[in-house]
Amino acid sequence: MTRLLIIGGSDAAISAGLRAREVDRGVTPLLVVADAYPNYSICGIPYHISGDVPDWRSLAHRTRADLEEAGLRLMLDTRATSIDPAARTVTVTAADGQPRQLDYDNLIIGTGAEPVRPPVAGLDTLGPADGVHVLHTIGDTHDLTRTLDTEPGSALIVGAGYIGLEMAEALTARGLHVTVVEQQQQVLPTVDADLSGLVADELGRHGVEVHTGVTVTALDRIGEHGIVVTGRRTDDHAPFTATVGLVLVVVGVRPDTVLAQTAGVGLGVRNAIAVDRRMRTTIPGIWAAGDCAHTYHRVLDTDDYLPLGSTAHKQGRVAGENALGADRAFAGSVGTQVVKVFDLVAARTGLRDAEACDAGFHPISHHTAADDHKAYYPGAKPIAITVTGDARTGRLLGAQLIGHRDTAVAKRVDVYATALHQGMSVDQISDLDLSYTPPLGSPYDAVQIAAHQWTLRRDAPRD
Repeated sequence: MTRLLIIGGSDAAISAGLRAREVDRGVTPLLVVADAYPNYSICGIPYHISGDVPDWRSLAHRTRADLEEAGLRLMLDTRATSIDPAARTVTVTAADGQPRQLDYDNLIIGTGAEPVRPPVAGLDTLGPADGVHVLHTIGDTHDLTRTLDTEPGSALIVGAGYIGLEMAEALTARGLHVTVVEQQQQVLPTVDADLSGLVADELGRHGVEVHTGVTVTALDRIGEHGIVVTGRRTDDHAPFTATVGLVLVVVGVRPDTVLAQTAGVGLGVRNAIAVDRRMRTTIPGIWAAGDCAHTYHRVLDTDDYLPLGSTAHKQGRVAGENALGADRAFAGSVGTQVVKVFDLVAARTGLRDAEACDAGFHPISHHTAADDHKAYYPGAKPIAITVTGDARTGRLLGAQLIGHRDTAVAKRVDVYATALHQGMSVDQISDLDLSYTPPLGSPYDAVQIAAHQWTLRRDAPRD
């Protein structure tokens, strides 16, 4: 019987273990989990903080009992400290501090990512007890809720990406005055500036104070319940100062690869673990999946680093199957993302104009506003859509959408994502047989109207 050892307890690792059990019921995967919270939805943390999900235990995709009933063995609160690929052993240390060795035939690394800690003076000395937080684990969540129980009154979020914006909404719902500070010149830097402006307006409508183009340089504790945040503006170096009761630093993640690297496993894009399409690493008998590994990008036709939960689940299934002798390839990602910010939803998939240009394409991007359903039916709302395609081939390269939460932006971006997955042209989107009824859509859906407009733009006579 194959001894399958999996390091990690989140999306990729759990998916790998469950898939291995589906392939061979005789295999009992052993998962080494660094904390006590296997298979929890990290993406759901903002909705627990907001109160939408009152019980943090509800964030578990499956309970420990569910996982064990499915045939997985779990070693919780146990940290893998080294891998010996020649001996096929992993040294682990449990909560009691005692090291032990685990033997394996095949190993899957699913160590995930870790939060980036920017070079801010005071960040390494102040912590949750001082009201300064990062947010990446259930343990971090407990720390944050304890601070919120002290009623800090105000919060400053460093970082205006997906988690930063979701937490701005969550903390506003908790009654705090929220300030968001972003080093780049716009919130949500993964979309174009004109669409990002709509998100910034939505934050302002809900009382969130937004400062872009500001680099936070220091955090200082003042009194029992105050933190002074200082920084500078990137355009004129003017000083920035704020005093708040809580600071949350969420400026992104980096792959957690120290364990793999010290074992001699090769690294790839952004120092993530290098894997092939079958999730094999550079060392025989070791696979990797999830946020610790790079991923194949279907549009770029090369490797990229896209730490997304949906990608981690898919990579984990491939790794779990192949670790038992299968030959399944990971189909790849197109970078589809979506975020809700109060009553607005922003989504993107594929490449933006500058990204496409850097990749050697000849992009044209065109912006369109189209209603989510027929205007004569009450409640029609516009969706702002930017389509990016290749001027020479007509191939769809990417799309960005922003609209009210009632306009099904999350599902409409999936139409573009599917088209990207299949390598379709922008014009072919017009031929898709999409559903239509006046309260929900139009004979040509908003995604098709935007495709029409892009085609007209590309084919317009040049002066």
